[in-house]
Amino acid sequence: MGPVEFLKYLQYEKRYSLNTIRSYEIDLQQFIQFCESTIGSFDPITINERQVRSWIVDLSNSKISARSINRKITALRVFFKFLKRLGNVKQNPVERISPLKQKKALPWFVEELAMDELLISEKFEDSFEGKRDKAILELFYATGIRLSELINIKVQDIDFAKSVVKVTGKRKKERIVPLHEIVNSEIKLYLLLRSELLSSSDFLFLTAKGVKMYEKLVYRIVNRSLDQVTTIDKKSPHVLRHTFATHMLNNGAELNSVKELLGHANLSATQVYTHNTFEKLRNVYKHAHPRD
Repeated sequence: MGPVEFLKYLQYEKRYSLNTIRSYEIDLQQFIQFCESTIGSFDPITINERQVRSWIVDLSNSKISARSINRKITALRVFFKFLKRLGNVKQNPVERISPLKQKKALPWFVEELAMDELLISEKFEDSFEGKRDKAILELFYATGIRLSELINIKVQDIDFAKSVVKVTGKRKKERIVPLHEIVNSEIKLYLLLRSELLSSSDFLFLTAKGVKMYEKLVYRIVNRSLDQVTTIDKKSPHVLRHTFATHMLNNGAELNSVKELLGHANLSATQVYTHNTFEKLRNVYKHAHPRD
């Protein structure tokens, strides 16, 4: 058993996303190449903790971020755990290796006024692509769904009567997300022009050629749109996910409710957004308290 079987295990048993599997594959290949260049070969049976630590040092010296290194450590740990479970190795050489300390960066998000400015109708052309792009941005901001979730929504996944959309998240977990009436209206306007494409595709968002949207195109749409209203360094679909969560919490939403809407497996993943909320409260306090 080796990397190929391990990747199949991640895909079919663990049901990891294709992006995660690809990342693990790259991380494993990098470790294999490191072993081949330093000790002449890669044999899981002979790999020990010292060699893993040498790899981590080499990565650190190459100015790779602690976050990226920790992901590589995780990939290696899961790989050897898989081999140990099958009896292919006796020890997991990554078992006692702790992740590197990393700075907690606050999520990038767009201010509410900037989002209001972006979503005015005058910024979008009255065409198929204009209506589509507006609907995409409205849906991202209203639901906080992931890019992969958005491009896989099908027309039948939207229930206009109940104002909800069904999305399929990580590990193929489905959840129902409520839709604001504004989003409902924008999607209906888009669907009128979408019907003129005479496409047989079931997917909600299509290119002008009538085929399923792809991630790079959606990324370009979001990047181009956000560039009109904000100067933040990152302008991506994931920033709109951060924006949704931050604005929900700033306006009084419960943390657990936001967790469910985002499709997070545990509350710790959602708590990062409370830092932005706390910073807003701190600024209000500094400007309003009479002793300040």
